[in-house]
Amino acid sequence: MIAERQPQQEAFDGPFLGVTQSANGYIWRDRLKDAEQANLALAISQRFDLPEVLGRVLAARGVGLEDVDIALNPTLKSLMADPYELRDMEPAAERVADAIASQERIAIFGDYDVDGASSSALLDRLFQAHGLNPIVYIPDRINEGYGPNAVAIEHLLEQGVEVIIAVDCGTNSFDAFAPALDKGKTVIVVDHHQADERLPDVHALVNPNRQDDLSGMGDLAAAGVVFLLLVAVVRCLKERKFYGDQKAPDLLEYLDIVALATVCDVVPLKGLNRAYVTKVLQVMRRRENLGLKTLTDVAGLKTAPTTYHLGYLLGPRINAGGRIGDSGLGAKLLATTDAHEANDIATRLDRLNNERKEMENRILEEALAEAEREIENDPDLPIVIVGSPDWHKGLVGLVSSRLTERYRRPSLVLSWDGAVEATGSARSISGVDLGAAVRSAVQSGHLVKGGGHAMAAGLTVEQGKYEDLQRFLADTLRESVALARQELGLSMDGALTPRSVTSEFMELLEKAGPYGSGNPGPRFVFPAQIIGYAKVVGENHVKCRLTARDGSALDAIAFRAVETPMGDLLLKRSGQPVHVAGRLQVDNWGGRERIQLVIADAADPQSQQPNFNK
Repeated sequence: MIAERQPQQEAFDGPFLGVTQSANGYIWRDRLKDAEQANLALAISQRFDLPEVLGRVLAARGVGLEDVDIALNPTLKSLMADPYELRDMEPAAERVADAIASQERIAIFGDYDVDGASSSALLDRLFQAHGLNPIVYIPDRINEGYGPNAVAIEHLLEQGVEVIIAVDCGTNSFDAFAPALDKGKTVIVVDHHQADERLPDVHALVNPNRQDDLSGMGDLAAAGVVFLLLVAVVRCLKERKFYGDQKAPDLLEYLDIVALATVCDVVPLKGLNRAYVTKVLQVMRRRENLGLKTLTDVAGLKTAPTTYHLGYLLGPRINAGGRIGDSGLGAKLLATTDAHEANDIATRLDRLNNERKEMENRILEEALAEAEREIENDPDLPIVIVGSPDWHKGLVGLVSSRLTERYRRPSLVLSWDGAVEATGSARSISGVDLGAAVRSAVQSGHLVKGGGHAMAAGLTVEQGKYEDLQRFLADTLRESVALARQELGLSMDGALTPRSVTSEFMELLEKAGPYGSGNPGPRFVFPAQIIGYAKVVGENHVKCRLTARDGSALDAIAFRAVETPMGDLLLKRSGQPVHVAGRLQVDNWGGRERIQLVIADAADPQSQQPNFNK
């Protein structure tokens, strides 16, 4: 038996299950926006003999009747684009092919995050496969900041570099490349960040988000764009008969690196991105990439990797080097073919990640205390702004994300550099364009520099302008934040009972993945579940067992829920009915498959507006 059909919300003008105020302060909403989507969901389930709730999952993510086959079975062959559809790809590929054929000295300039490390490693592996040993340069996050700088470029030129390839950066670098260009060296940029109309005067700038690019591939991570460059370069070399009787590198072996970057850079998992990740999750089970295999073992992962493991287990470890250690460690790990080096780097990254977590927890504790004081003074505060000279610059973005999640409003976390200025990272909520506010603050003279997009931004502020910045951001965001907070909701894909959660159902659910940005993981409601043996586990998690009226049961856990309204509801309502919402996951710990619910929210059925049709 697959999963039996469950009663679903029939109207779209009210909250799901009538929940207008959950434990976390959210309205619950049906992810299906209208009756047309509901009818599509039913048609999908009937035509393809799928559980109705899976039809809802697909329809809510924009899958039409004609797209179901490819949605459930995405392949590179069906979704792979011609690399030359990207602007400047052909001159970039031809020049890189020239460099390989002539065995020129090449430098790769990357970014310090997972996408930058992955992009750098992809090119490094390609060049190594052709007998070259490129210089890989990853700037220091604290001392150099993001993107190319003239000092680093000069340093590369001193080492005899003829070709510089900037990856995951460089689109807006107008002055940094001047030393190389003045000496007649080649500069190629492969990026995916938003671009202005004006671009650097380089040999080629491959970026699907430049304004004159019509490829429609703007959702790719930088590593996805770099992979297309690799495909184009190998094509060039084949056309030149470069390989003769030898085999060209098998680029499919590089896809695990592409998938890692795609997931960790939180780009939409649609189209080619979905194909990248789906293919790679299969490839990663063969454990062919030495660096990833070693990091997986050091991290203690015993099961087949999922997008969750890429984003929350492997990604943070690779990022740890760039945040608080050696920024080049991630790229070295992903490119190495030496087992001893792989083990050394993976062990260092694991240690750095543990240090990062300890530092982050300390900063978070201090930031929460400061934020509580601010909100106590002004409960309608539109943006939480906290800072300290003792907080590590590489961790303020992570802490800001936690504050925004906790207080359901934008936040800005600053690391003060003495008495001069502060570097900060900010995170927003849906419906509030934080990047626009920061850019406006730059134009108004409140910031030294700053930028970003709707949901995240980075900035630098002088101490003397800090209070003015506070007032400016509060005034700018007050109206949009108030409106957005009123409308904050959690989208639900349907209602289930524990009895319907079978291994077969989970396999079908997995086929609709991989899930991530642009293809959100399904969130289901388990209505009126009796909470059993709710208890605190670890430092601050709440574990419980959900039991339905029919006697079926499901294990559940709420992470970081202790001393939160949701955790209090679960712990205090033991033996009583509670609406519980979250995502399902399969745990293979100890060799035994177990399905559990990771709780995202909960609600007291007695305090809601009943409109659920049972």
